[in-house]
Amino acid sequence: MTDRITTHQAEDDARNADILIHVNGALKPRAEAVVSVYDSGFMLGDGVWEGLRLYNGRWAFLDEHVARLFEAAKAIDLDIGLDAQGVVDALEETRRANGMETDVHARLMVTRGPKIRPFQHPGLSRDGATRVIIMEHSRPSLPRPVRLATVPHLRGLPMTQDPKLNSHSKLNCVLACIAAEKAGADEALMLDVHGFVNTTNACNFFIVRGGEVWTSTGDYCMNGITRAKVIALCRANDIPVFERNFSLVDTYGADEAFLTGTFGAQTPVAEIDGRPIGDGKMGPVTARIRQLYKSLIAQECG
Repeated sequence: MTDRITTHQAEDDARNADILIHVNGALKPRAEAVVSVYDSGFMLGDGVWEGLRLYNGRWAFLDEHVARLFEAAKAIDLDIGLDAQGVVDALEETRRANGMETDVHARLMVTRGPKIRPFQHPGLSRDGATRVIIMEHSRPSLPRPVRLATVPHLRGLPMTQDPKLNSHSKLNCVLACIAAEKAGADEALMLDVHGFVNTTNACNFFIVRGGEVWTSTGDYCMNGITRAKVIALCRANDIPVFERNFSLVDTYGADEAFLTGTFGAQTPVAEIDGRPIGDGKMGPVTARIRQLYKSLIAQECG
């Protein structure tokens, strides 16, 4: 198979060549938006980040994204250098400078900052955090439902690298994605430490069986904001939903499967490990959830 796609595939937009990027309070053209080779994010993956989407001039679920960023920063003992309002102000300044109103994706990144020597100890970062906001015109464009392949890479235990952290250290997920591509798939389906189906390398994962929506317990996956919204929408609209352990056998026999994430919202899955899921198209439950989510975005963002 050579027609592989990604779950973050977007339409080409020429305007992105001229975006201004926020780097520590300064707005810089794309070619000039750089950080030091001594930066702890570049050197060690020492940092946290958030992805946000803009609809009709408003950031969807902004408070929840900012709260998650500060929770992650506290967990790794990182001083962002701004309070929550300061982060929101930086987002808005960048948005206005780029004249952006809708169909925009922002990646807000914070690292421990430049180090005085190229070694691991966090005490070598003495100049404060590095803050970067990349904001692009970005309309998701998937030509078909995605194909997944199960990989040997696991979402691990919280005492190794807690999968709930949106960390710059993404090598485990990158390796999982590479393994899936080598198997001819678009993205990796990752298991937890007990062998239960968990998540993909980039998104949260759901299946539908007999009208019921199943997702993992959440113990070993990213605490996705879109994931939580889907669960809440199901509960509010009489769609049975369960956070539970389930196996690949359960997954292969599913009627539908879909992914959730800030960028793509709900992405249908066509096949897993070469086995078709349902008829390989978006199923009726997924379609209903997608419509409910669109309505929620309309309420949230006008």
